[in-house]
Amino acid sequence: MTANQIRPRCDWCRDDKLYMRYHDEEWGKPLFDNQRLFEFLVLETAQAGLSWITILRRRENYRVAFDAFDVDMIASYDEKKRQSLLADSGIIRNRLKIDSAINNAGKIVDMRNSGTSLAEYFWRFVDGQPVQNHFSRLSDIPASTDVSKKMSRDMKQRGFSFTGPTICYAFMQATGMVNDHLTSCFRYDECAQWKS
Repeated sequence: MTANQIRPRCDWCRDDKLYMRYHDEEWGKPLFDNQRLFEFLVLETAQAGLSWITILRRRENYRVAFDAFDVDMIASYDEKKRQSLLADSGIIRNRLKIDSAINNAGKIVDMRNSGTSLAEYFWRFVDGQPVQNHFSRLSDIPASTDVSKKMSRDMKQRGFSFTGPTICYAFMQATGMVNDHLTSCFRYDECAQWKS
């Protein structure tokens, strides 16, 4: 008997222990911490074109390479730091994705300096409350929604990069802005009961 048969989970996390822990403890849990939100933004952009488990296995390396996702430090990275990131085999060595993390950090600093925190910015797209979906099959879950498209457009207007509607929706799922646990998953009710 598999772990998912003992305790029903969303189909995507399979029987990988790291994946199951992430699913059980983080995915879909409403997140309001600015630094952690930025971490997920960097990781979701790094994931573009790759599987999430690929990024999850490198997460600790990202935390070291990107100074624990300190937005001020990352916004000030120079070319020497960019080159060291490109040489770091513990992360995805893609110049566009690395440049995106640095660029996006700068946009977040600008936003904060204008009086808006990252949590305030993201959560306004769902009026401060997670969207409660009711999907029974993995194939029912969309890759993007009208809200993620709106978020993507707004972020692009602000100068963010690597923030297309699909990346935005994956970010929303990961940070609990939407509850996309399958209705058969043990985490579905836990996330559905969350109140601000």
